Amino acid sequence: MKRILLTGASGQVAFPLGRSLVAAGHEVWGLGRLLRQGEREQLEAAGIRPFAADLAAGIFAGLPRDFDQVLNFAVAKSGRWDRDLAANAEGLGLLMAHCRESGALLHCSSTAVYEAAGHTLLTETHPLGDNHRVFMPTYSICKIAAEVVARTVARSFEIPTTIARLNVPYGDGGGWPAIHLEQVLAGSPIAVSPDAPNIYNPIHEDDILAMVPRLLAIASVPATVVNWGGSEVASIEEWSEYLGDLVGKPARFVTTARTIGPVAIDVARMHELVGPTRVGWRDGMRRMVAARHPEIALRS
Repeated sequence: MKRILLTGASGQVAFPLGRSLVAAGHEVWGLGRLLRQGEREQLEAAGIRPFAADLAAGIFAGLPRDFDQVLNFAVAKSGRWDRDLAANAEGLGLLMAHCRESGALLHCSSTAVYEAAGHTLLTETHPLGDNHRVFMPTYSICKIAAEVVARTVARSFEIPTTIARLNVPYGDGGGWPAIHLEQVLAGSPIAVSPDAPNIYNPIHEDDILAMVPRLLAIASVPATVVNWGGSEVASIEEWSEYLGDLVGKPARFVTTARTIGPVAIDVARMHELVGPTRVGWRDGMRRMVAARHPEIALRS
């Protein structure tokens, strides 16, 4: 049994992870602001120990310093630069300093850190940039800042760290493809950039859960940086049309410059360090639809 600190514990990616860690016999502390109605109760029902703290404030009184593992999945997306930089970057550094007696740290970053490069498969050494500015004004810069903080504190306190750049997580709990599913069902157009096809590497929550132990195993000083996405490349157009086929409704699209373009990754380093993903995107999205809309008889 390990004692594990999980930030952002009620989020789309972190909550299934925390629940699975509890099921595996680990003691999981879920750190968050816990301001949403029912949020604390949701964590407790899953066996996760809630701990209320604001990363931006950096006050962690009563929080142990010696966790076996620290998993940072927290993210602030208020659109306010002062708030988001404090929560995402400064807060991570303050938490790492508080938990410097702990074991390995996994920092969940995002492929939103990369400079837009069309249909190029992005490696870990490609240029960084403000990729998501049109969509979420503070997101990419804050993710870049958080990586710098994680790298600096890892070296300062010799904390073995992995920075994993996540690309389009989805599953029963939601995700971008789940939003597209609802748009298909409602007959609403799905925004796509003119740089078609809009390709990504969607990764199912089952693969996320399976890969976390391997990502922690490669934590190092200096920090290990690795892309984290599905082994298959798929486009918004492709998966939305597939979702439409499953539910018997056509996917409609609107081309606009007011959305992000393709962000697909080279997964060679991920394959080398932690292995390939196992859930194909078609199978994963079929499972997502069945879980979120059991009333719909899916077409083959």
